[in-house]
Amino acid sequence: MTQVTKQLAVLFADVCGSSVLYCTLGDERAQITVNSALQIVSAVLPEFGGQMVKTIGDEVMCIFADPNQAVQAACAMQSRIDAAQPGGQRISMHMGVHFGPVLVDAGDVFGDTVNAASHLCAVASPGEILISDQTASALSGATRKRASPLFFAILKGNTAESTVYRIPWQSDTSMLTDVNFGRHNLIPPDIGSLLVMLDSTQLRIDLRRPIVTLGRDIACDLTVVDSFVSRRHATLTLRHTQVFLTDQSTNGTFVRRSDGATAHVFRTELLLDGEGEISLGRAFEQETVQTIRFKRDRRALYRV
Repeated sequence: MTQVTKQLAVLFADVCGSSVLYCTLGDERAQITVNSALQIVSAVLPEFGGQMVKTIGDEVMCIFADPNQAVQAACAMQSRIDAAQPGGQRISMHMGVHFGPVLVDAGDVFGDTVNAASHLCAVASPGEILISDQTASALSGATRKRASPLFFAILKGNTAESTVYRIPWQSDTSMLTDVNFGRHNLIPPDIGSLLVMLDSTQLRIDLRRPIVTLGRDIACDLTVVDSFVSRRHATLTLRHTQVFLTDQSTNGTFVRRSDGATAHVFRTELLLDGEGEISLGRAFEQETVQTIRFKRDRRALYRV
């Protein structure tokens, strides 16, 4: 099929806290609850000229020809999810909308517009709808008046800062936090996924694989066979745009960055950025240290 570039509004909607649902409800009930929420989202689309592109776990990706309808659909989704309480649970969703050129190919869409929309969804709080200033500029009438500036961001494909707007959907907005414009709040940019490498094995931490486990157990994603290494020693977890190392071991985890700075992480967590090495249970100066390398891949964390 021929690739075509179109101006579209891309909407991402993601169920908040689904991992907690699976822990508290069990797999079957949690799956039913999440699916019920996604069905509510899907049912809204025909009313606003929207089209479902795909689901990615507990997240949906939709497109609209009209950015006004995309924002109106997002408000309707939030309102109906809030009213329905799927599965008898208090479910929240966070959403991001960006309007711009996308590459349409075989029913899927690609490009920086998609990356930006997914980024906005990732940094939105539960129950929040975030849009870019490019999207806000394309809105009209009452829909445009709903948008209020919230903070700043450098979105994929741009070098200049953009204003990010919040779209309130609640009938009572008195509980929304006022924005302190005396501060310049800039959200972390999409600086790419994180690659982790052990011997010939390489894994990428991104939305498709947000958690990587490290330890002595063969069930871990990266296994280090060493008596100083705990069976489930540490995890690498994606949160919004950043990856954190969380140690849960007996001997701690050692991290050495490319500039030589080292840290001993013990029953706590550390932000991983740039590139460097990880050693489980042994300091780097000890013998027989087996290191796990990490580095940022500058390609988009959200979509290529």
